Amino acid sequence: MTLRPFSLYVALVVPLLVATQVAADISPNSAAKTSDALQVSTETGKLQVKTIAQGLNNPWSMVFLPNGKMLVTERAGRLRIIDMDGKLGEPISGLPVIDAVGQGGLLDVLLAQDFATSHKIYFSYAEPAATGKGNSTAVSSAVLGKNSLTDVKRIFSQQPKIDSSGHFGSRLVWAADGTLFITLGERYSEKDDAQTLNNHHGKVVRINADGTIPADNPFVKTPGALPEIWSYGHRNMQGAALNPLTQELWTGEHGPQGGDEINLDRAGKNYGWPVITYGENYGGGKIGEGTHKKGMEQPLYKWVPSLATAGFIFYTGDKFPQWKNNILLASLKAKTLVRLVVDGEKITHEERLLASELQQRFRSVVQGPDGLVYLLSDEQDGKIYQLSPRK
Repeated sequence: MTLRPFSLYVALVVPLLVATQVAADISPNSAAKTSDALQVSTETGKLQVKTIAQGLNNPWSMVFLPNGKMLVTERAGRLRIIDMDGKLGEPISGLPVIDAVGQGGLLDVLLAQDFATSHKIYFSYAEPAATGKGNSTAVSSAVLGKNSLTDVKRIFSQQPKIDSSGHFGSRLVWAADGTLFITLGERYSEKDDAQTLNNHHGKVVRINADGTIPADNPFVKTPGALPEIWSYGHRNMQGAALNPLTQELWTGEHGPQGGDEINLDRAGKNYGWPVITYGENYGGGKIGEGTHKKGMEQPLYKWVPSLATAGFIFYTGDKFPQWKNNILLASLKAKTLVRLVVDGEKITHEERLLASELQQRFRSVVQGPDGLVYLLSDEQDGKIYQLSPRK
């Protein structure tokens, strides 16, 4: 579930003040605190949950650098390097102008596939209009230095720009062929645009790493269509990942009041919003024509009521062998880490973790080079949690 922009803004600026009360909120039957770590029981065994960094302002995304440090975005418009001992680096200079309003700000971050030699990163953000009101999701590349960005190049800008503080998307995912997927929200007020191909609202786009357009995109030869569009009919996708077994794109999408989705995102497909949905208007009331329509895709999995899906991964490490190729999904509203068991193109089981123990809105989940799992909490005093197995 994605809140109205004003409601979400209120939710973001009003502190939840739970960080100092975590121990008191833990049920003695579900978890125990040992030193600075929690032990949590799950269906597949015990976890140890440790806070490794805190004091972040609504962290949105994180990626590990080759030296083991973490590169983290804060939605307010800051990019930081964080040591594994939790030390926060000073904000990195050189970012473009960012419109940090409502759901907008500095969003996803991704390393170039040749980062070891190029030191190049890619990041998405809310870009203000050059004149007047309005903003949209943009993506830039840059070279990461010790504590600055150079050679900043904007490679994509969502069009048209809208005066809105909601539904920016956006996740960045490398495709197996080296092209870049970008998930884009329909900006809330422009939901009908998700069904037309002359704009970027409610779309997944696919571009080359330099911003040019792949010749095999599905709408390259469609008159009136933007050639970078990969799929359409989306609402607000804040999660995306490649399935490691098939190398296909899967996306996670906020429904309105109900109807959050996981989709297998294929070229040229229409995912239905706002014509079909399992959600309803805020406060009640039907949206669109129902839940099915010929020519429109059904989700692989859905949530009614919503849990507010955010970032997710397919776990491929060896530290949690029973989680191999499972989806681990961060949830905002439900304040939980969701584990989804995947069997081909079906999701066969769901387990919810950490809701009662941590009581944090989770924005992103990352697999570390050590095979452990890292969670970012979307709070004014945002934290990075490390999950490890415990015998």
